[in-house]
Amino acid sequence: MPATVLIVDDEKHTREGLELALEDDYDVYLAENPEEAFNLLDAESFDVVLTDLKMAGKSGMKVIDRAIQLPNRPVCIMMTAYGTVDVAVEAMKRGAYDFLTKPVNLEKLELLIGRALEVRKTKEENTDLHERLDKKYSFEGIIGESGSLAAVLERVRLVAPANTTVLLEGETGTGKELIAQSLHQNSNRAREPFVAVHCAALPSNLLESELFGHEKGAFTGASEKRIGRFEAAHGGTLFLDEIGEIDASTQVKLLRFLESKTFERVGSIQPVQVDVRLVCATNKDLRAMVRKGEFREDLYFRLDVVKIELPPLRDRVDDIPLLLGHFLDQFAEENKLPKINLTTKALSVLQAYRWPGNIRELRNFCENLVVLKQGGEVNEYDLDPRFLHTQEPDTEGEDALTPMYASPSGLLSKEENEKRLLRNALVQSHGNRTKAAQLMGISRRTLHRKLVKWPELDT
Repeated sequence: MPATVLIVDDEKHTREGLELALEDDYDVYLAENPEEAFNLLDAESFDVVLTDLKMAGKSGMKVIDRAIQLPNRPVCIMMTAYGTVDVAVEAMKRGAYDFLTKPVNLEKLELLIGRALEVRKTKEENTDLHERLDKKYSFEGIIGESGSLAAVLERVRLVAPANTTVLLEGETGTGKELIAQSLHQNSNRAREPFVAVHCAALPSNLLESELFGHEKGAFTGASEKRIGRFEAAHGGTLFLDEIGEIDASTQVKLLRFLESKTFERVGSIQPVQVDVRLVCATNKDLRAMVRKGEFREDLYFRLDVVKIELPPLRDRVDDIPLLLGHFLDQFAEENKLPKINLTTKALSVLQAYRWPGNIRELRNFCENLVVLKQGGEVNEYDLDPRFLHTQEPDTEGEDALTPMYASPSGLLSKEENEKRLLRNALVQSHGNRTKAAQLMGISRRTLHRKLVKWPELDT
């Protein structure tokens, strides 16, 4: 569909001449005065408004004033025979995209309209992107209703509007970068860059240059000047993930930035000042690292202004069904595959699992299930055997495997224990009775008798 252009001019031959020049590429509307233009602006949606300055009655400036207030905000181009710098500046201040003098150069006009429409399209795409980011990283976009997650989000709400440095702590896969992005999107920096650096992914000899930039010739291979992530994030937020992995030299430079808001590029002594909000994350115990001399104490206290601790997924059991439903539907839609339905028993198994990889592990599980299963119902027999046990730390501090159906008290009758062990064997064998009997160390006939006695297990 071609773009729509409104031409406003009180000279008939000018209107018609411009219409003739543009009508092959655009839908052109004509108005001979501002009042007629106002009526058309109220009735139609225009991409470009091309208006004369000097007309009988109201000035073309009034047309621009009206146009830029419209929801679609058309591109406005001013035309006048009185082409002065002052008039051009005033038109631009009022919201005009550009300025042309009469007689209008048609070739220049067509190029100007084309360029203006490209700029408008880019702005619309950026606005759409930001709206999608706002939605994705809004508090409402974070899945979960548990009390532990609610406490985290409340803290994020309080902290987001400030420029305070934030330290995120939590196990791998708990969503630290998602929270960092939510802090950014809900701050007054939301329209500025969000730059993420995964410190553990960069060798120590490259990390300093990556963060702070370098001058030409600063080291072997530095063939040109390069800005670092701090400068790239100017006005916005810099997220340093796995902050516990940075070396001593980088720690010193980071400390200086936090104290002075300045730094030097590698190979330079000239200070660079930037406006950056710092959000850091770690899955390590920085306090323990400080005690061991592995992390600077002064830097730790500079980072630990506001701390947000993210709970592991095992402490958010009530959120697991919500997360499973969300990711299963998401991957089914992305891959154009039928939706997956989890049975009640399968869901119970997944809720009992401890998810050592947290949300990242759950997300990967959902993608794998959608792609390999390709629709239909998934029961407990379809699940990987790793979901059949939970990990609990024993008294020696080592991991021990505990049957998923074990009672927290451990005070079960012999019959209850046997039933649970049999159920576990059936799940591990995907319902194969021969394999289940082998796992139990009993004959298939004995297993059959037990299933006759406890038919609820064989469902």
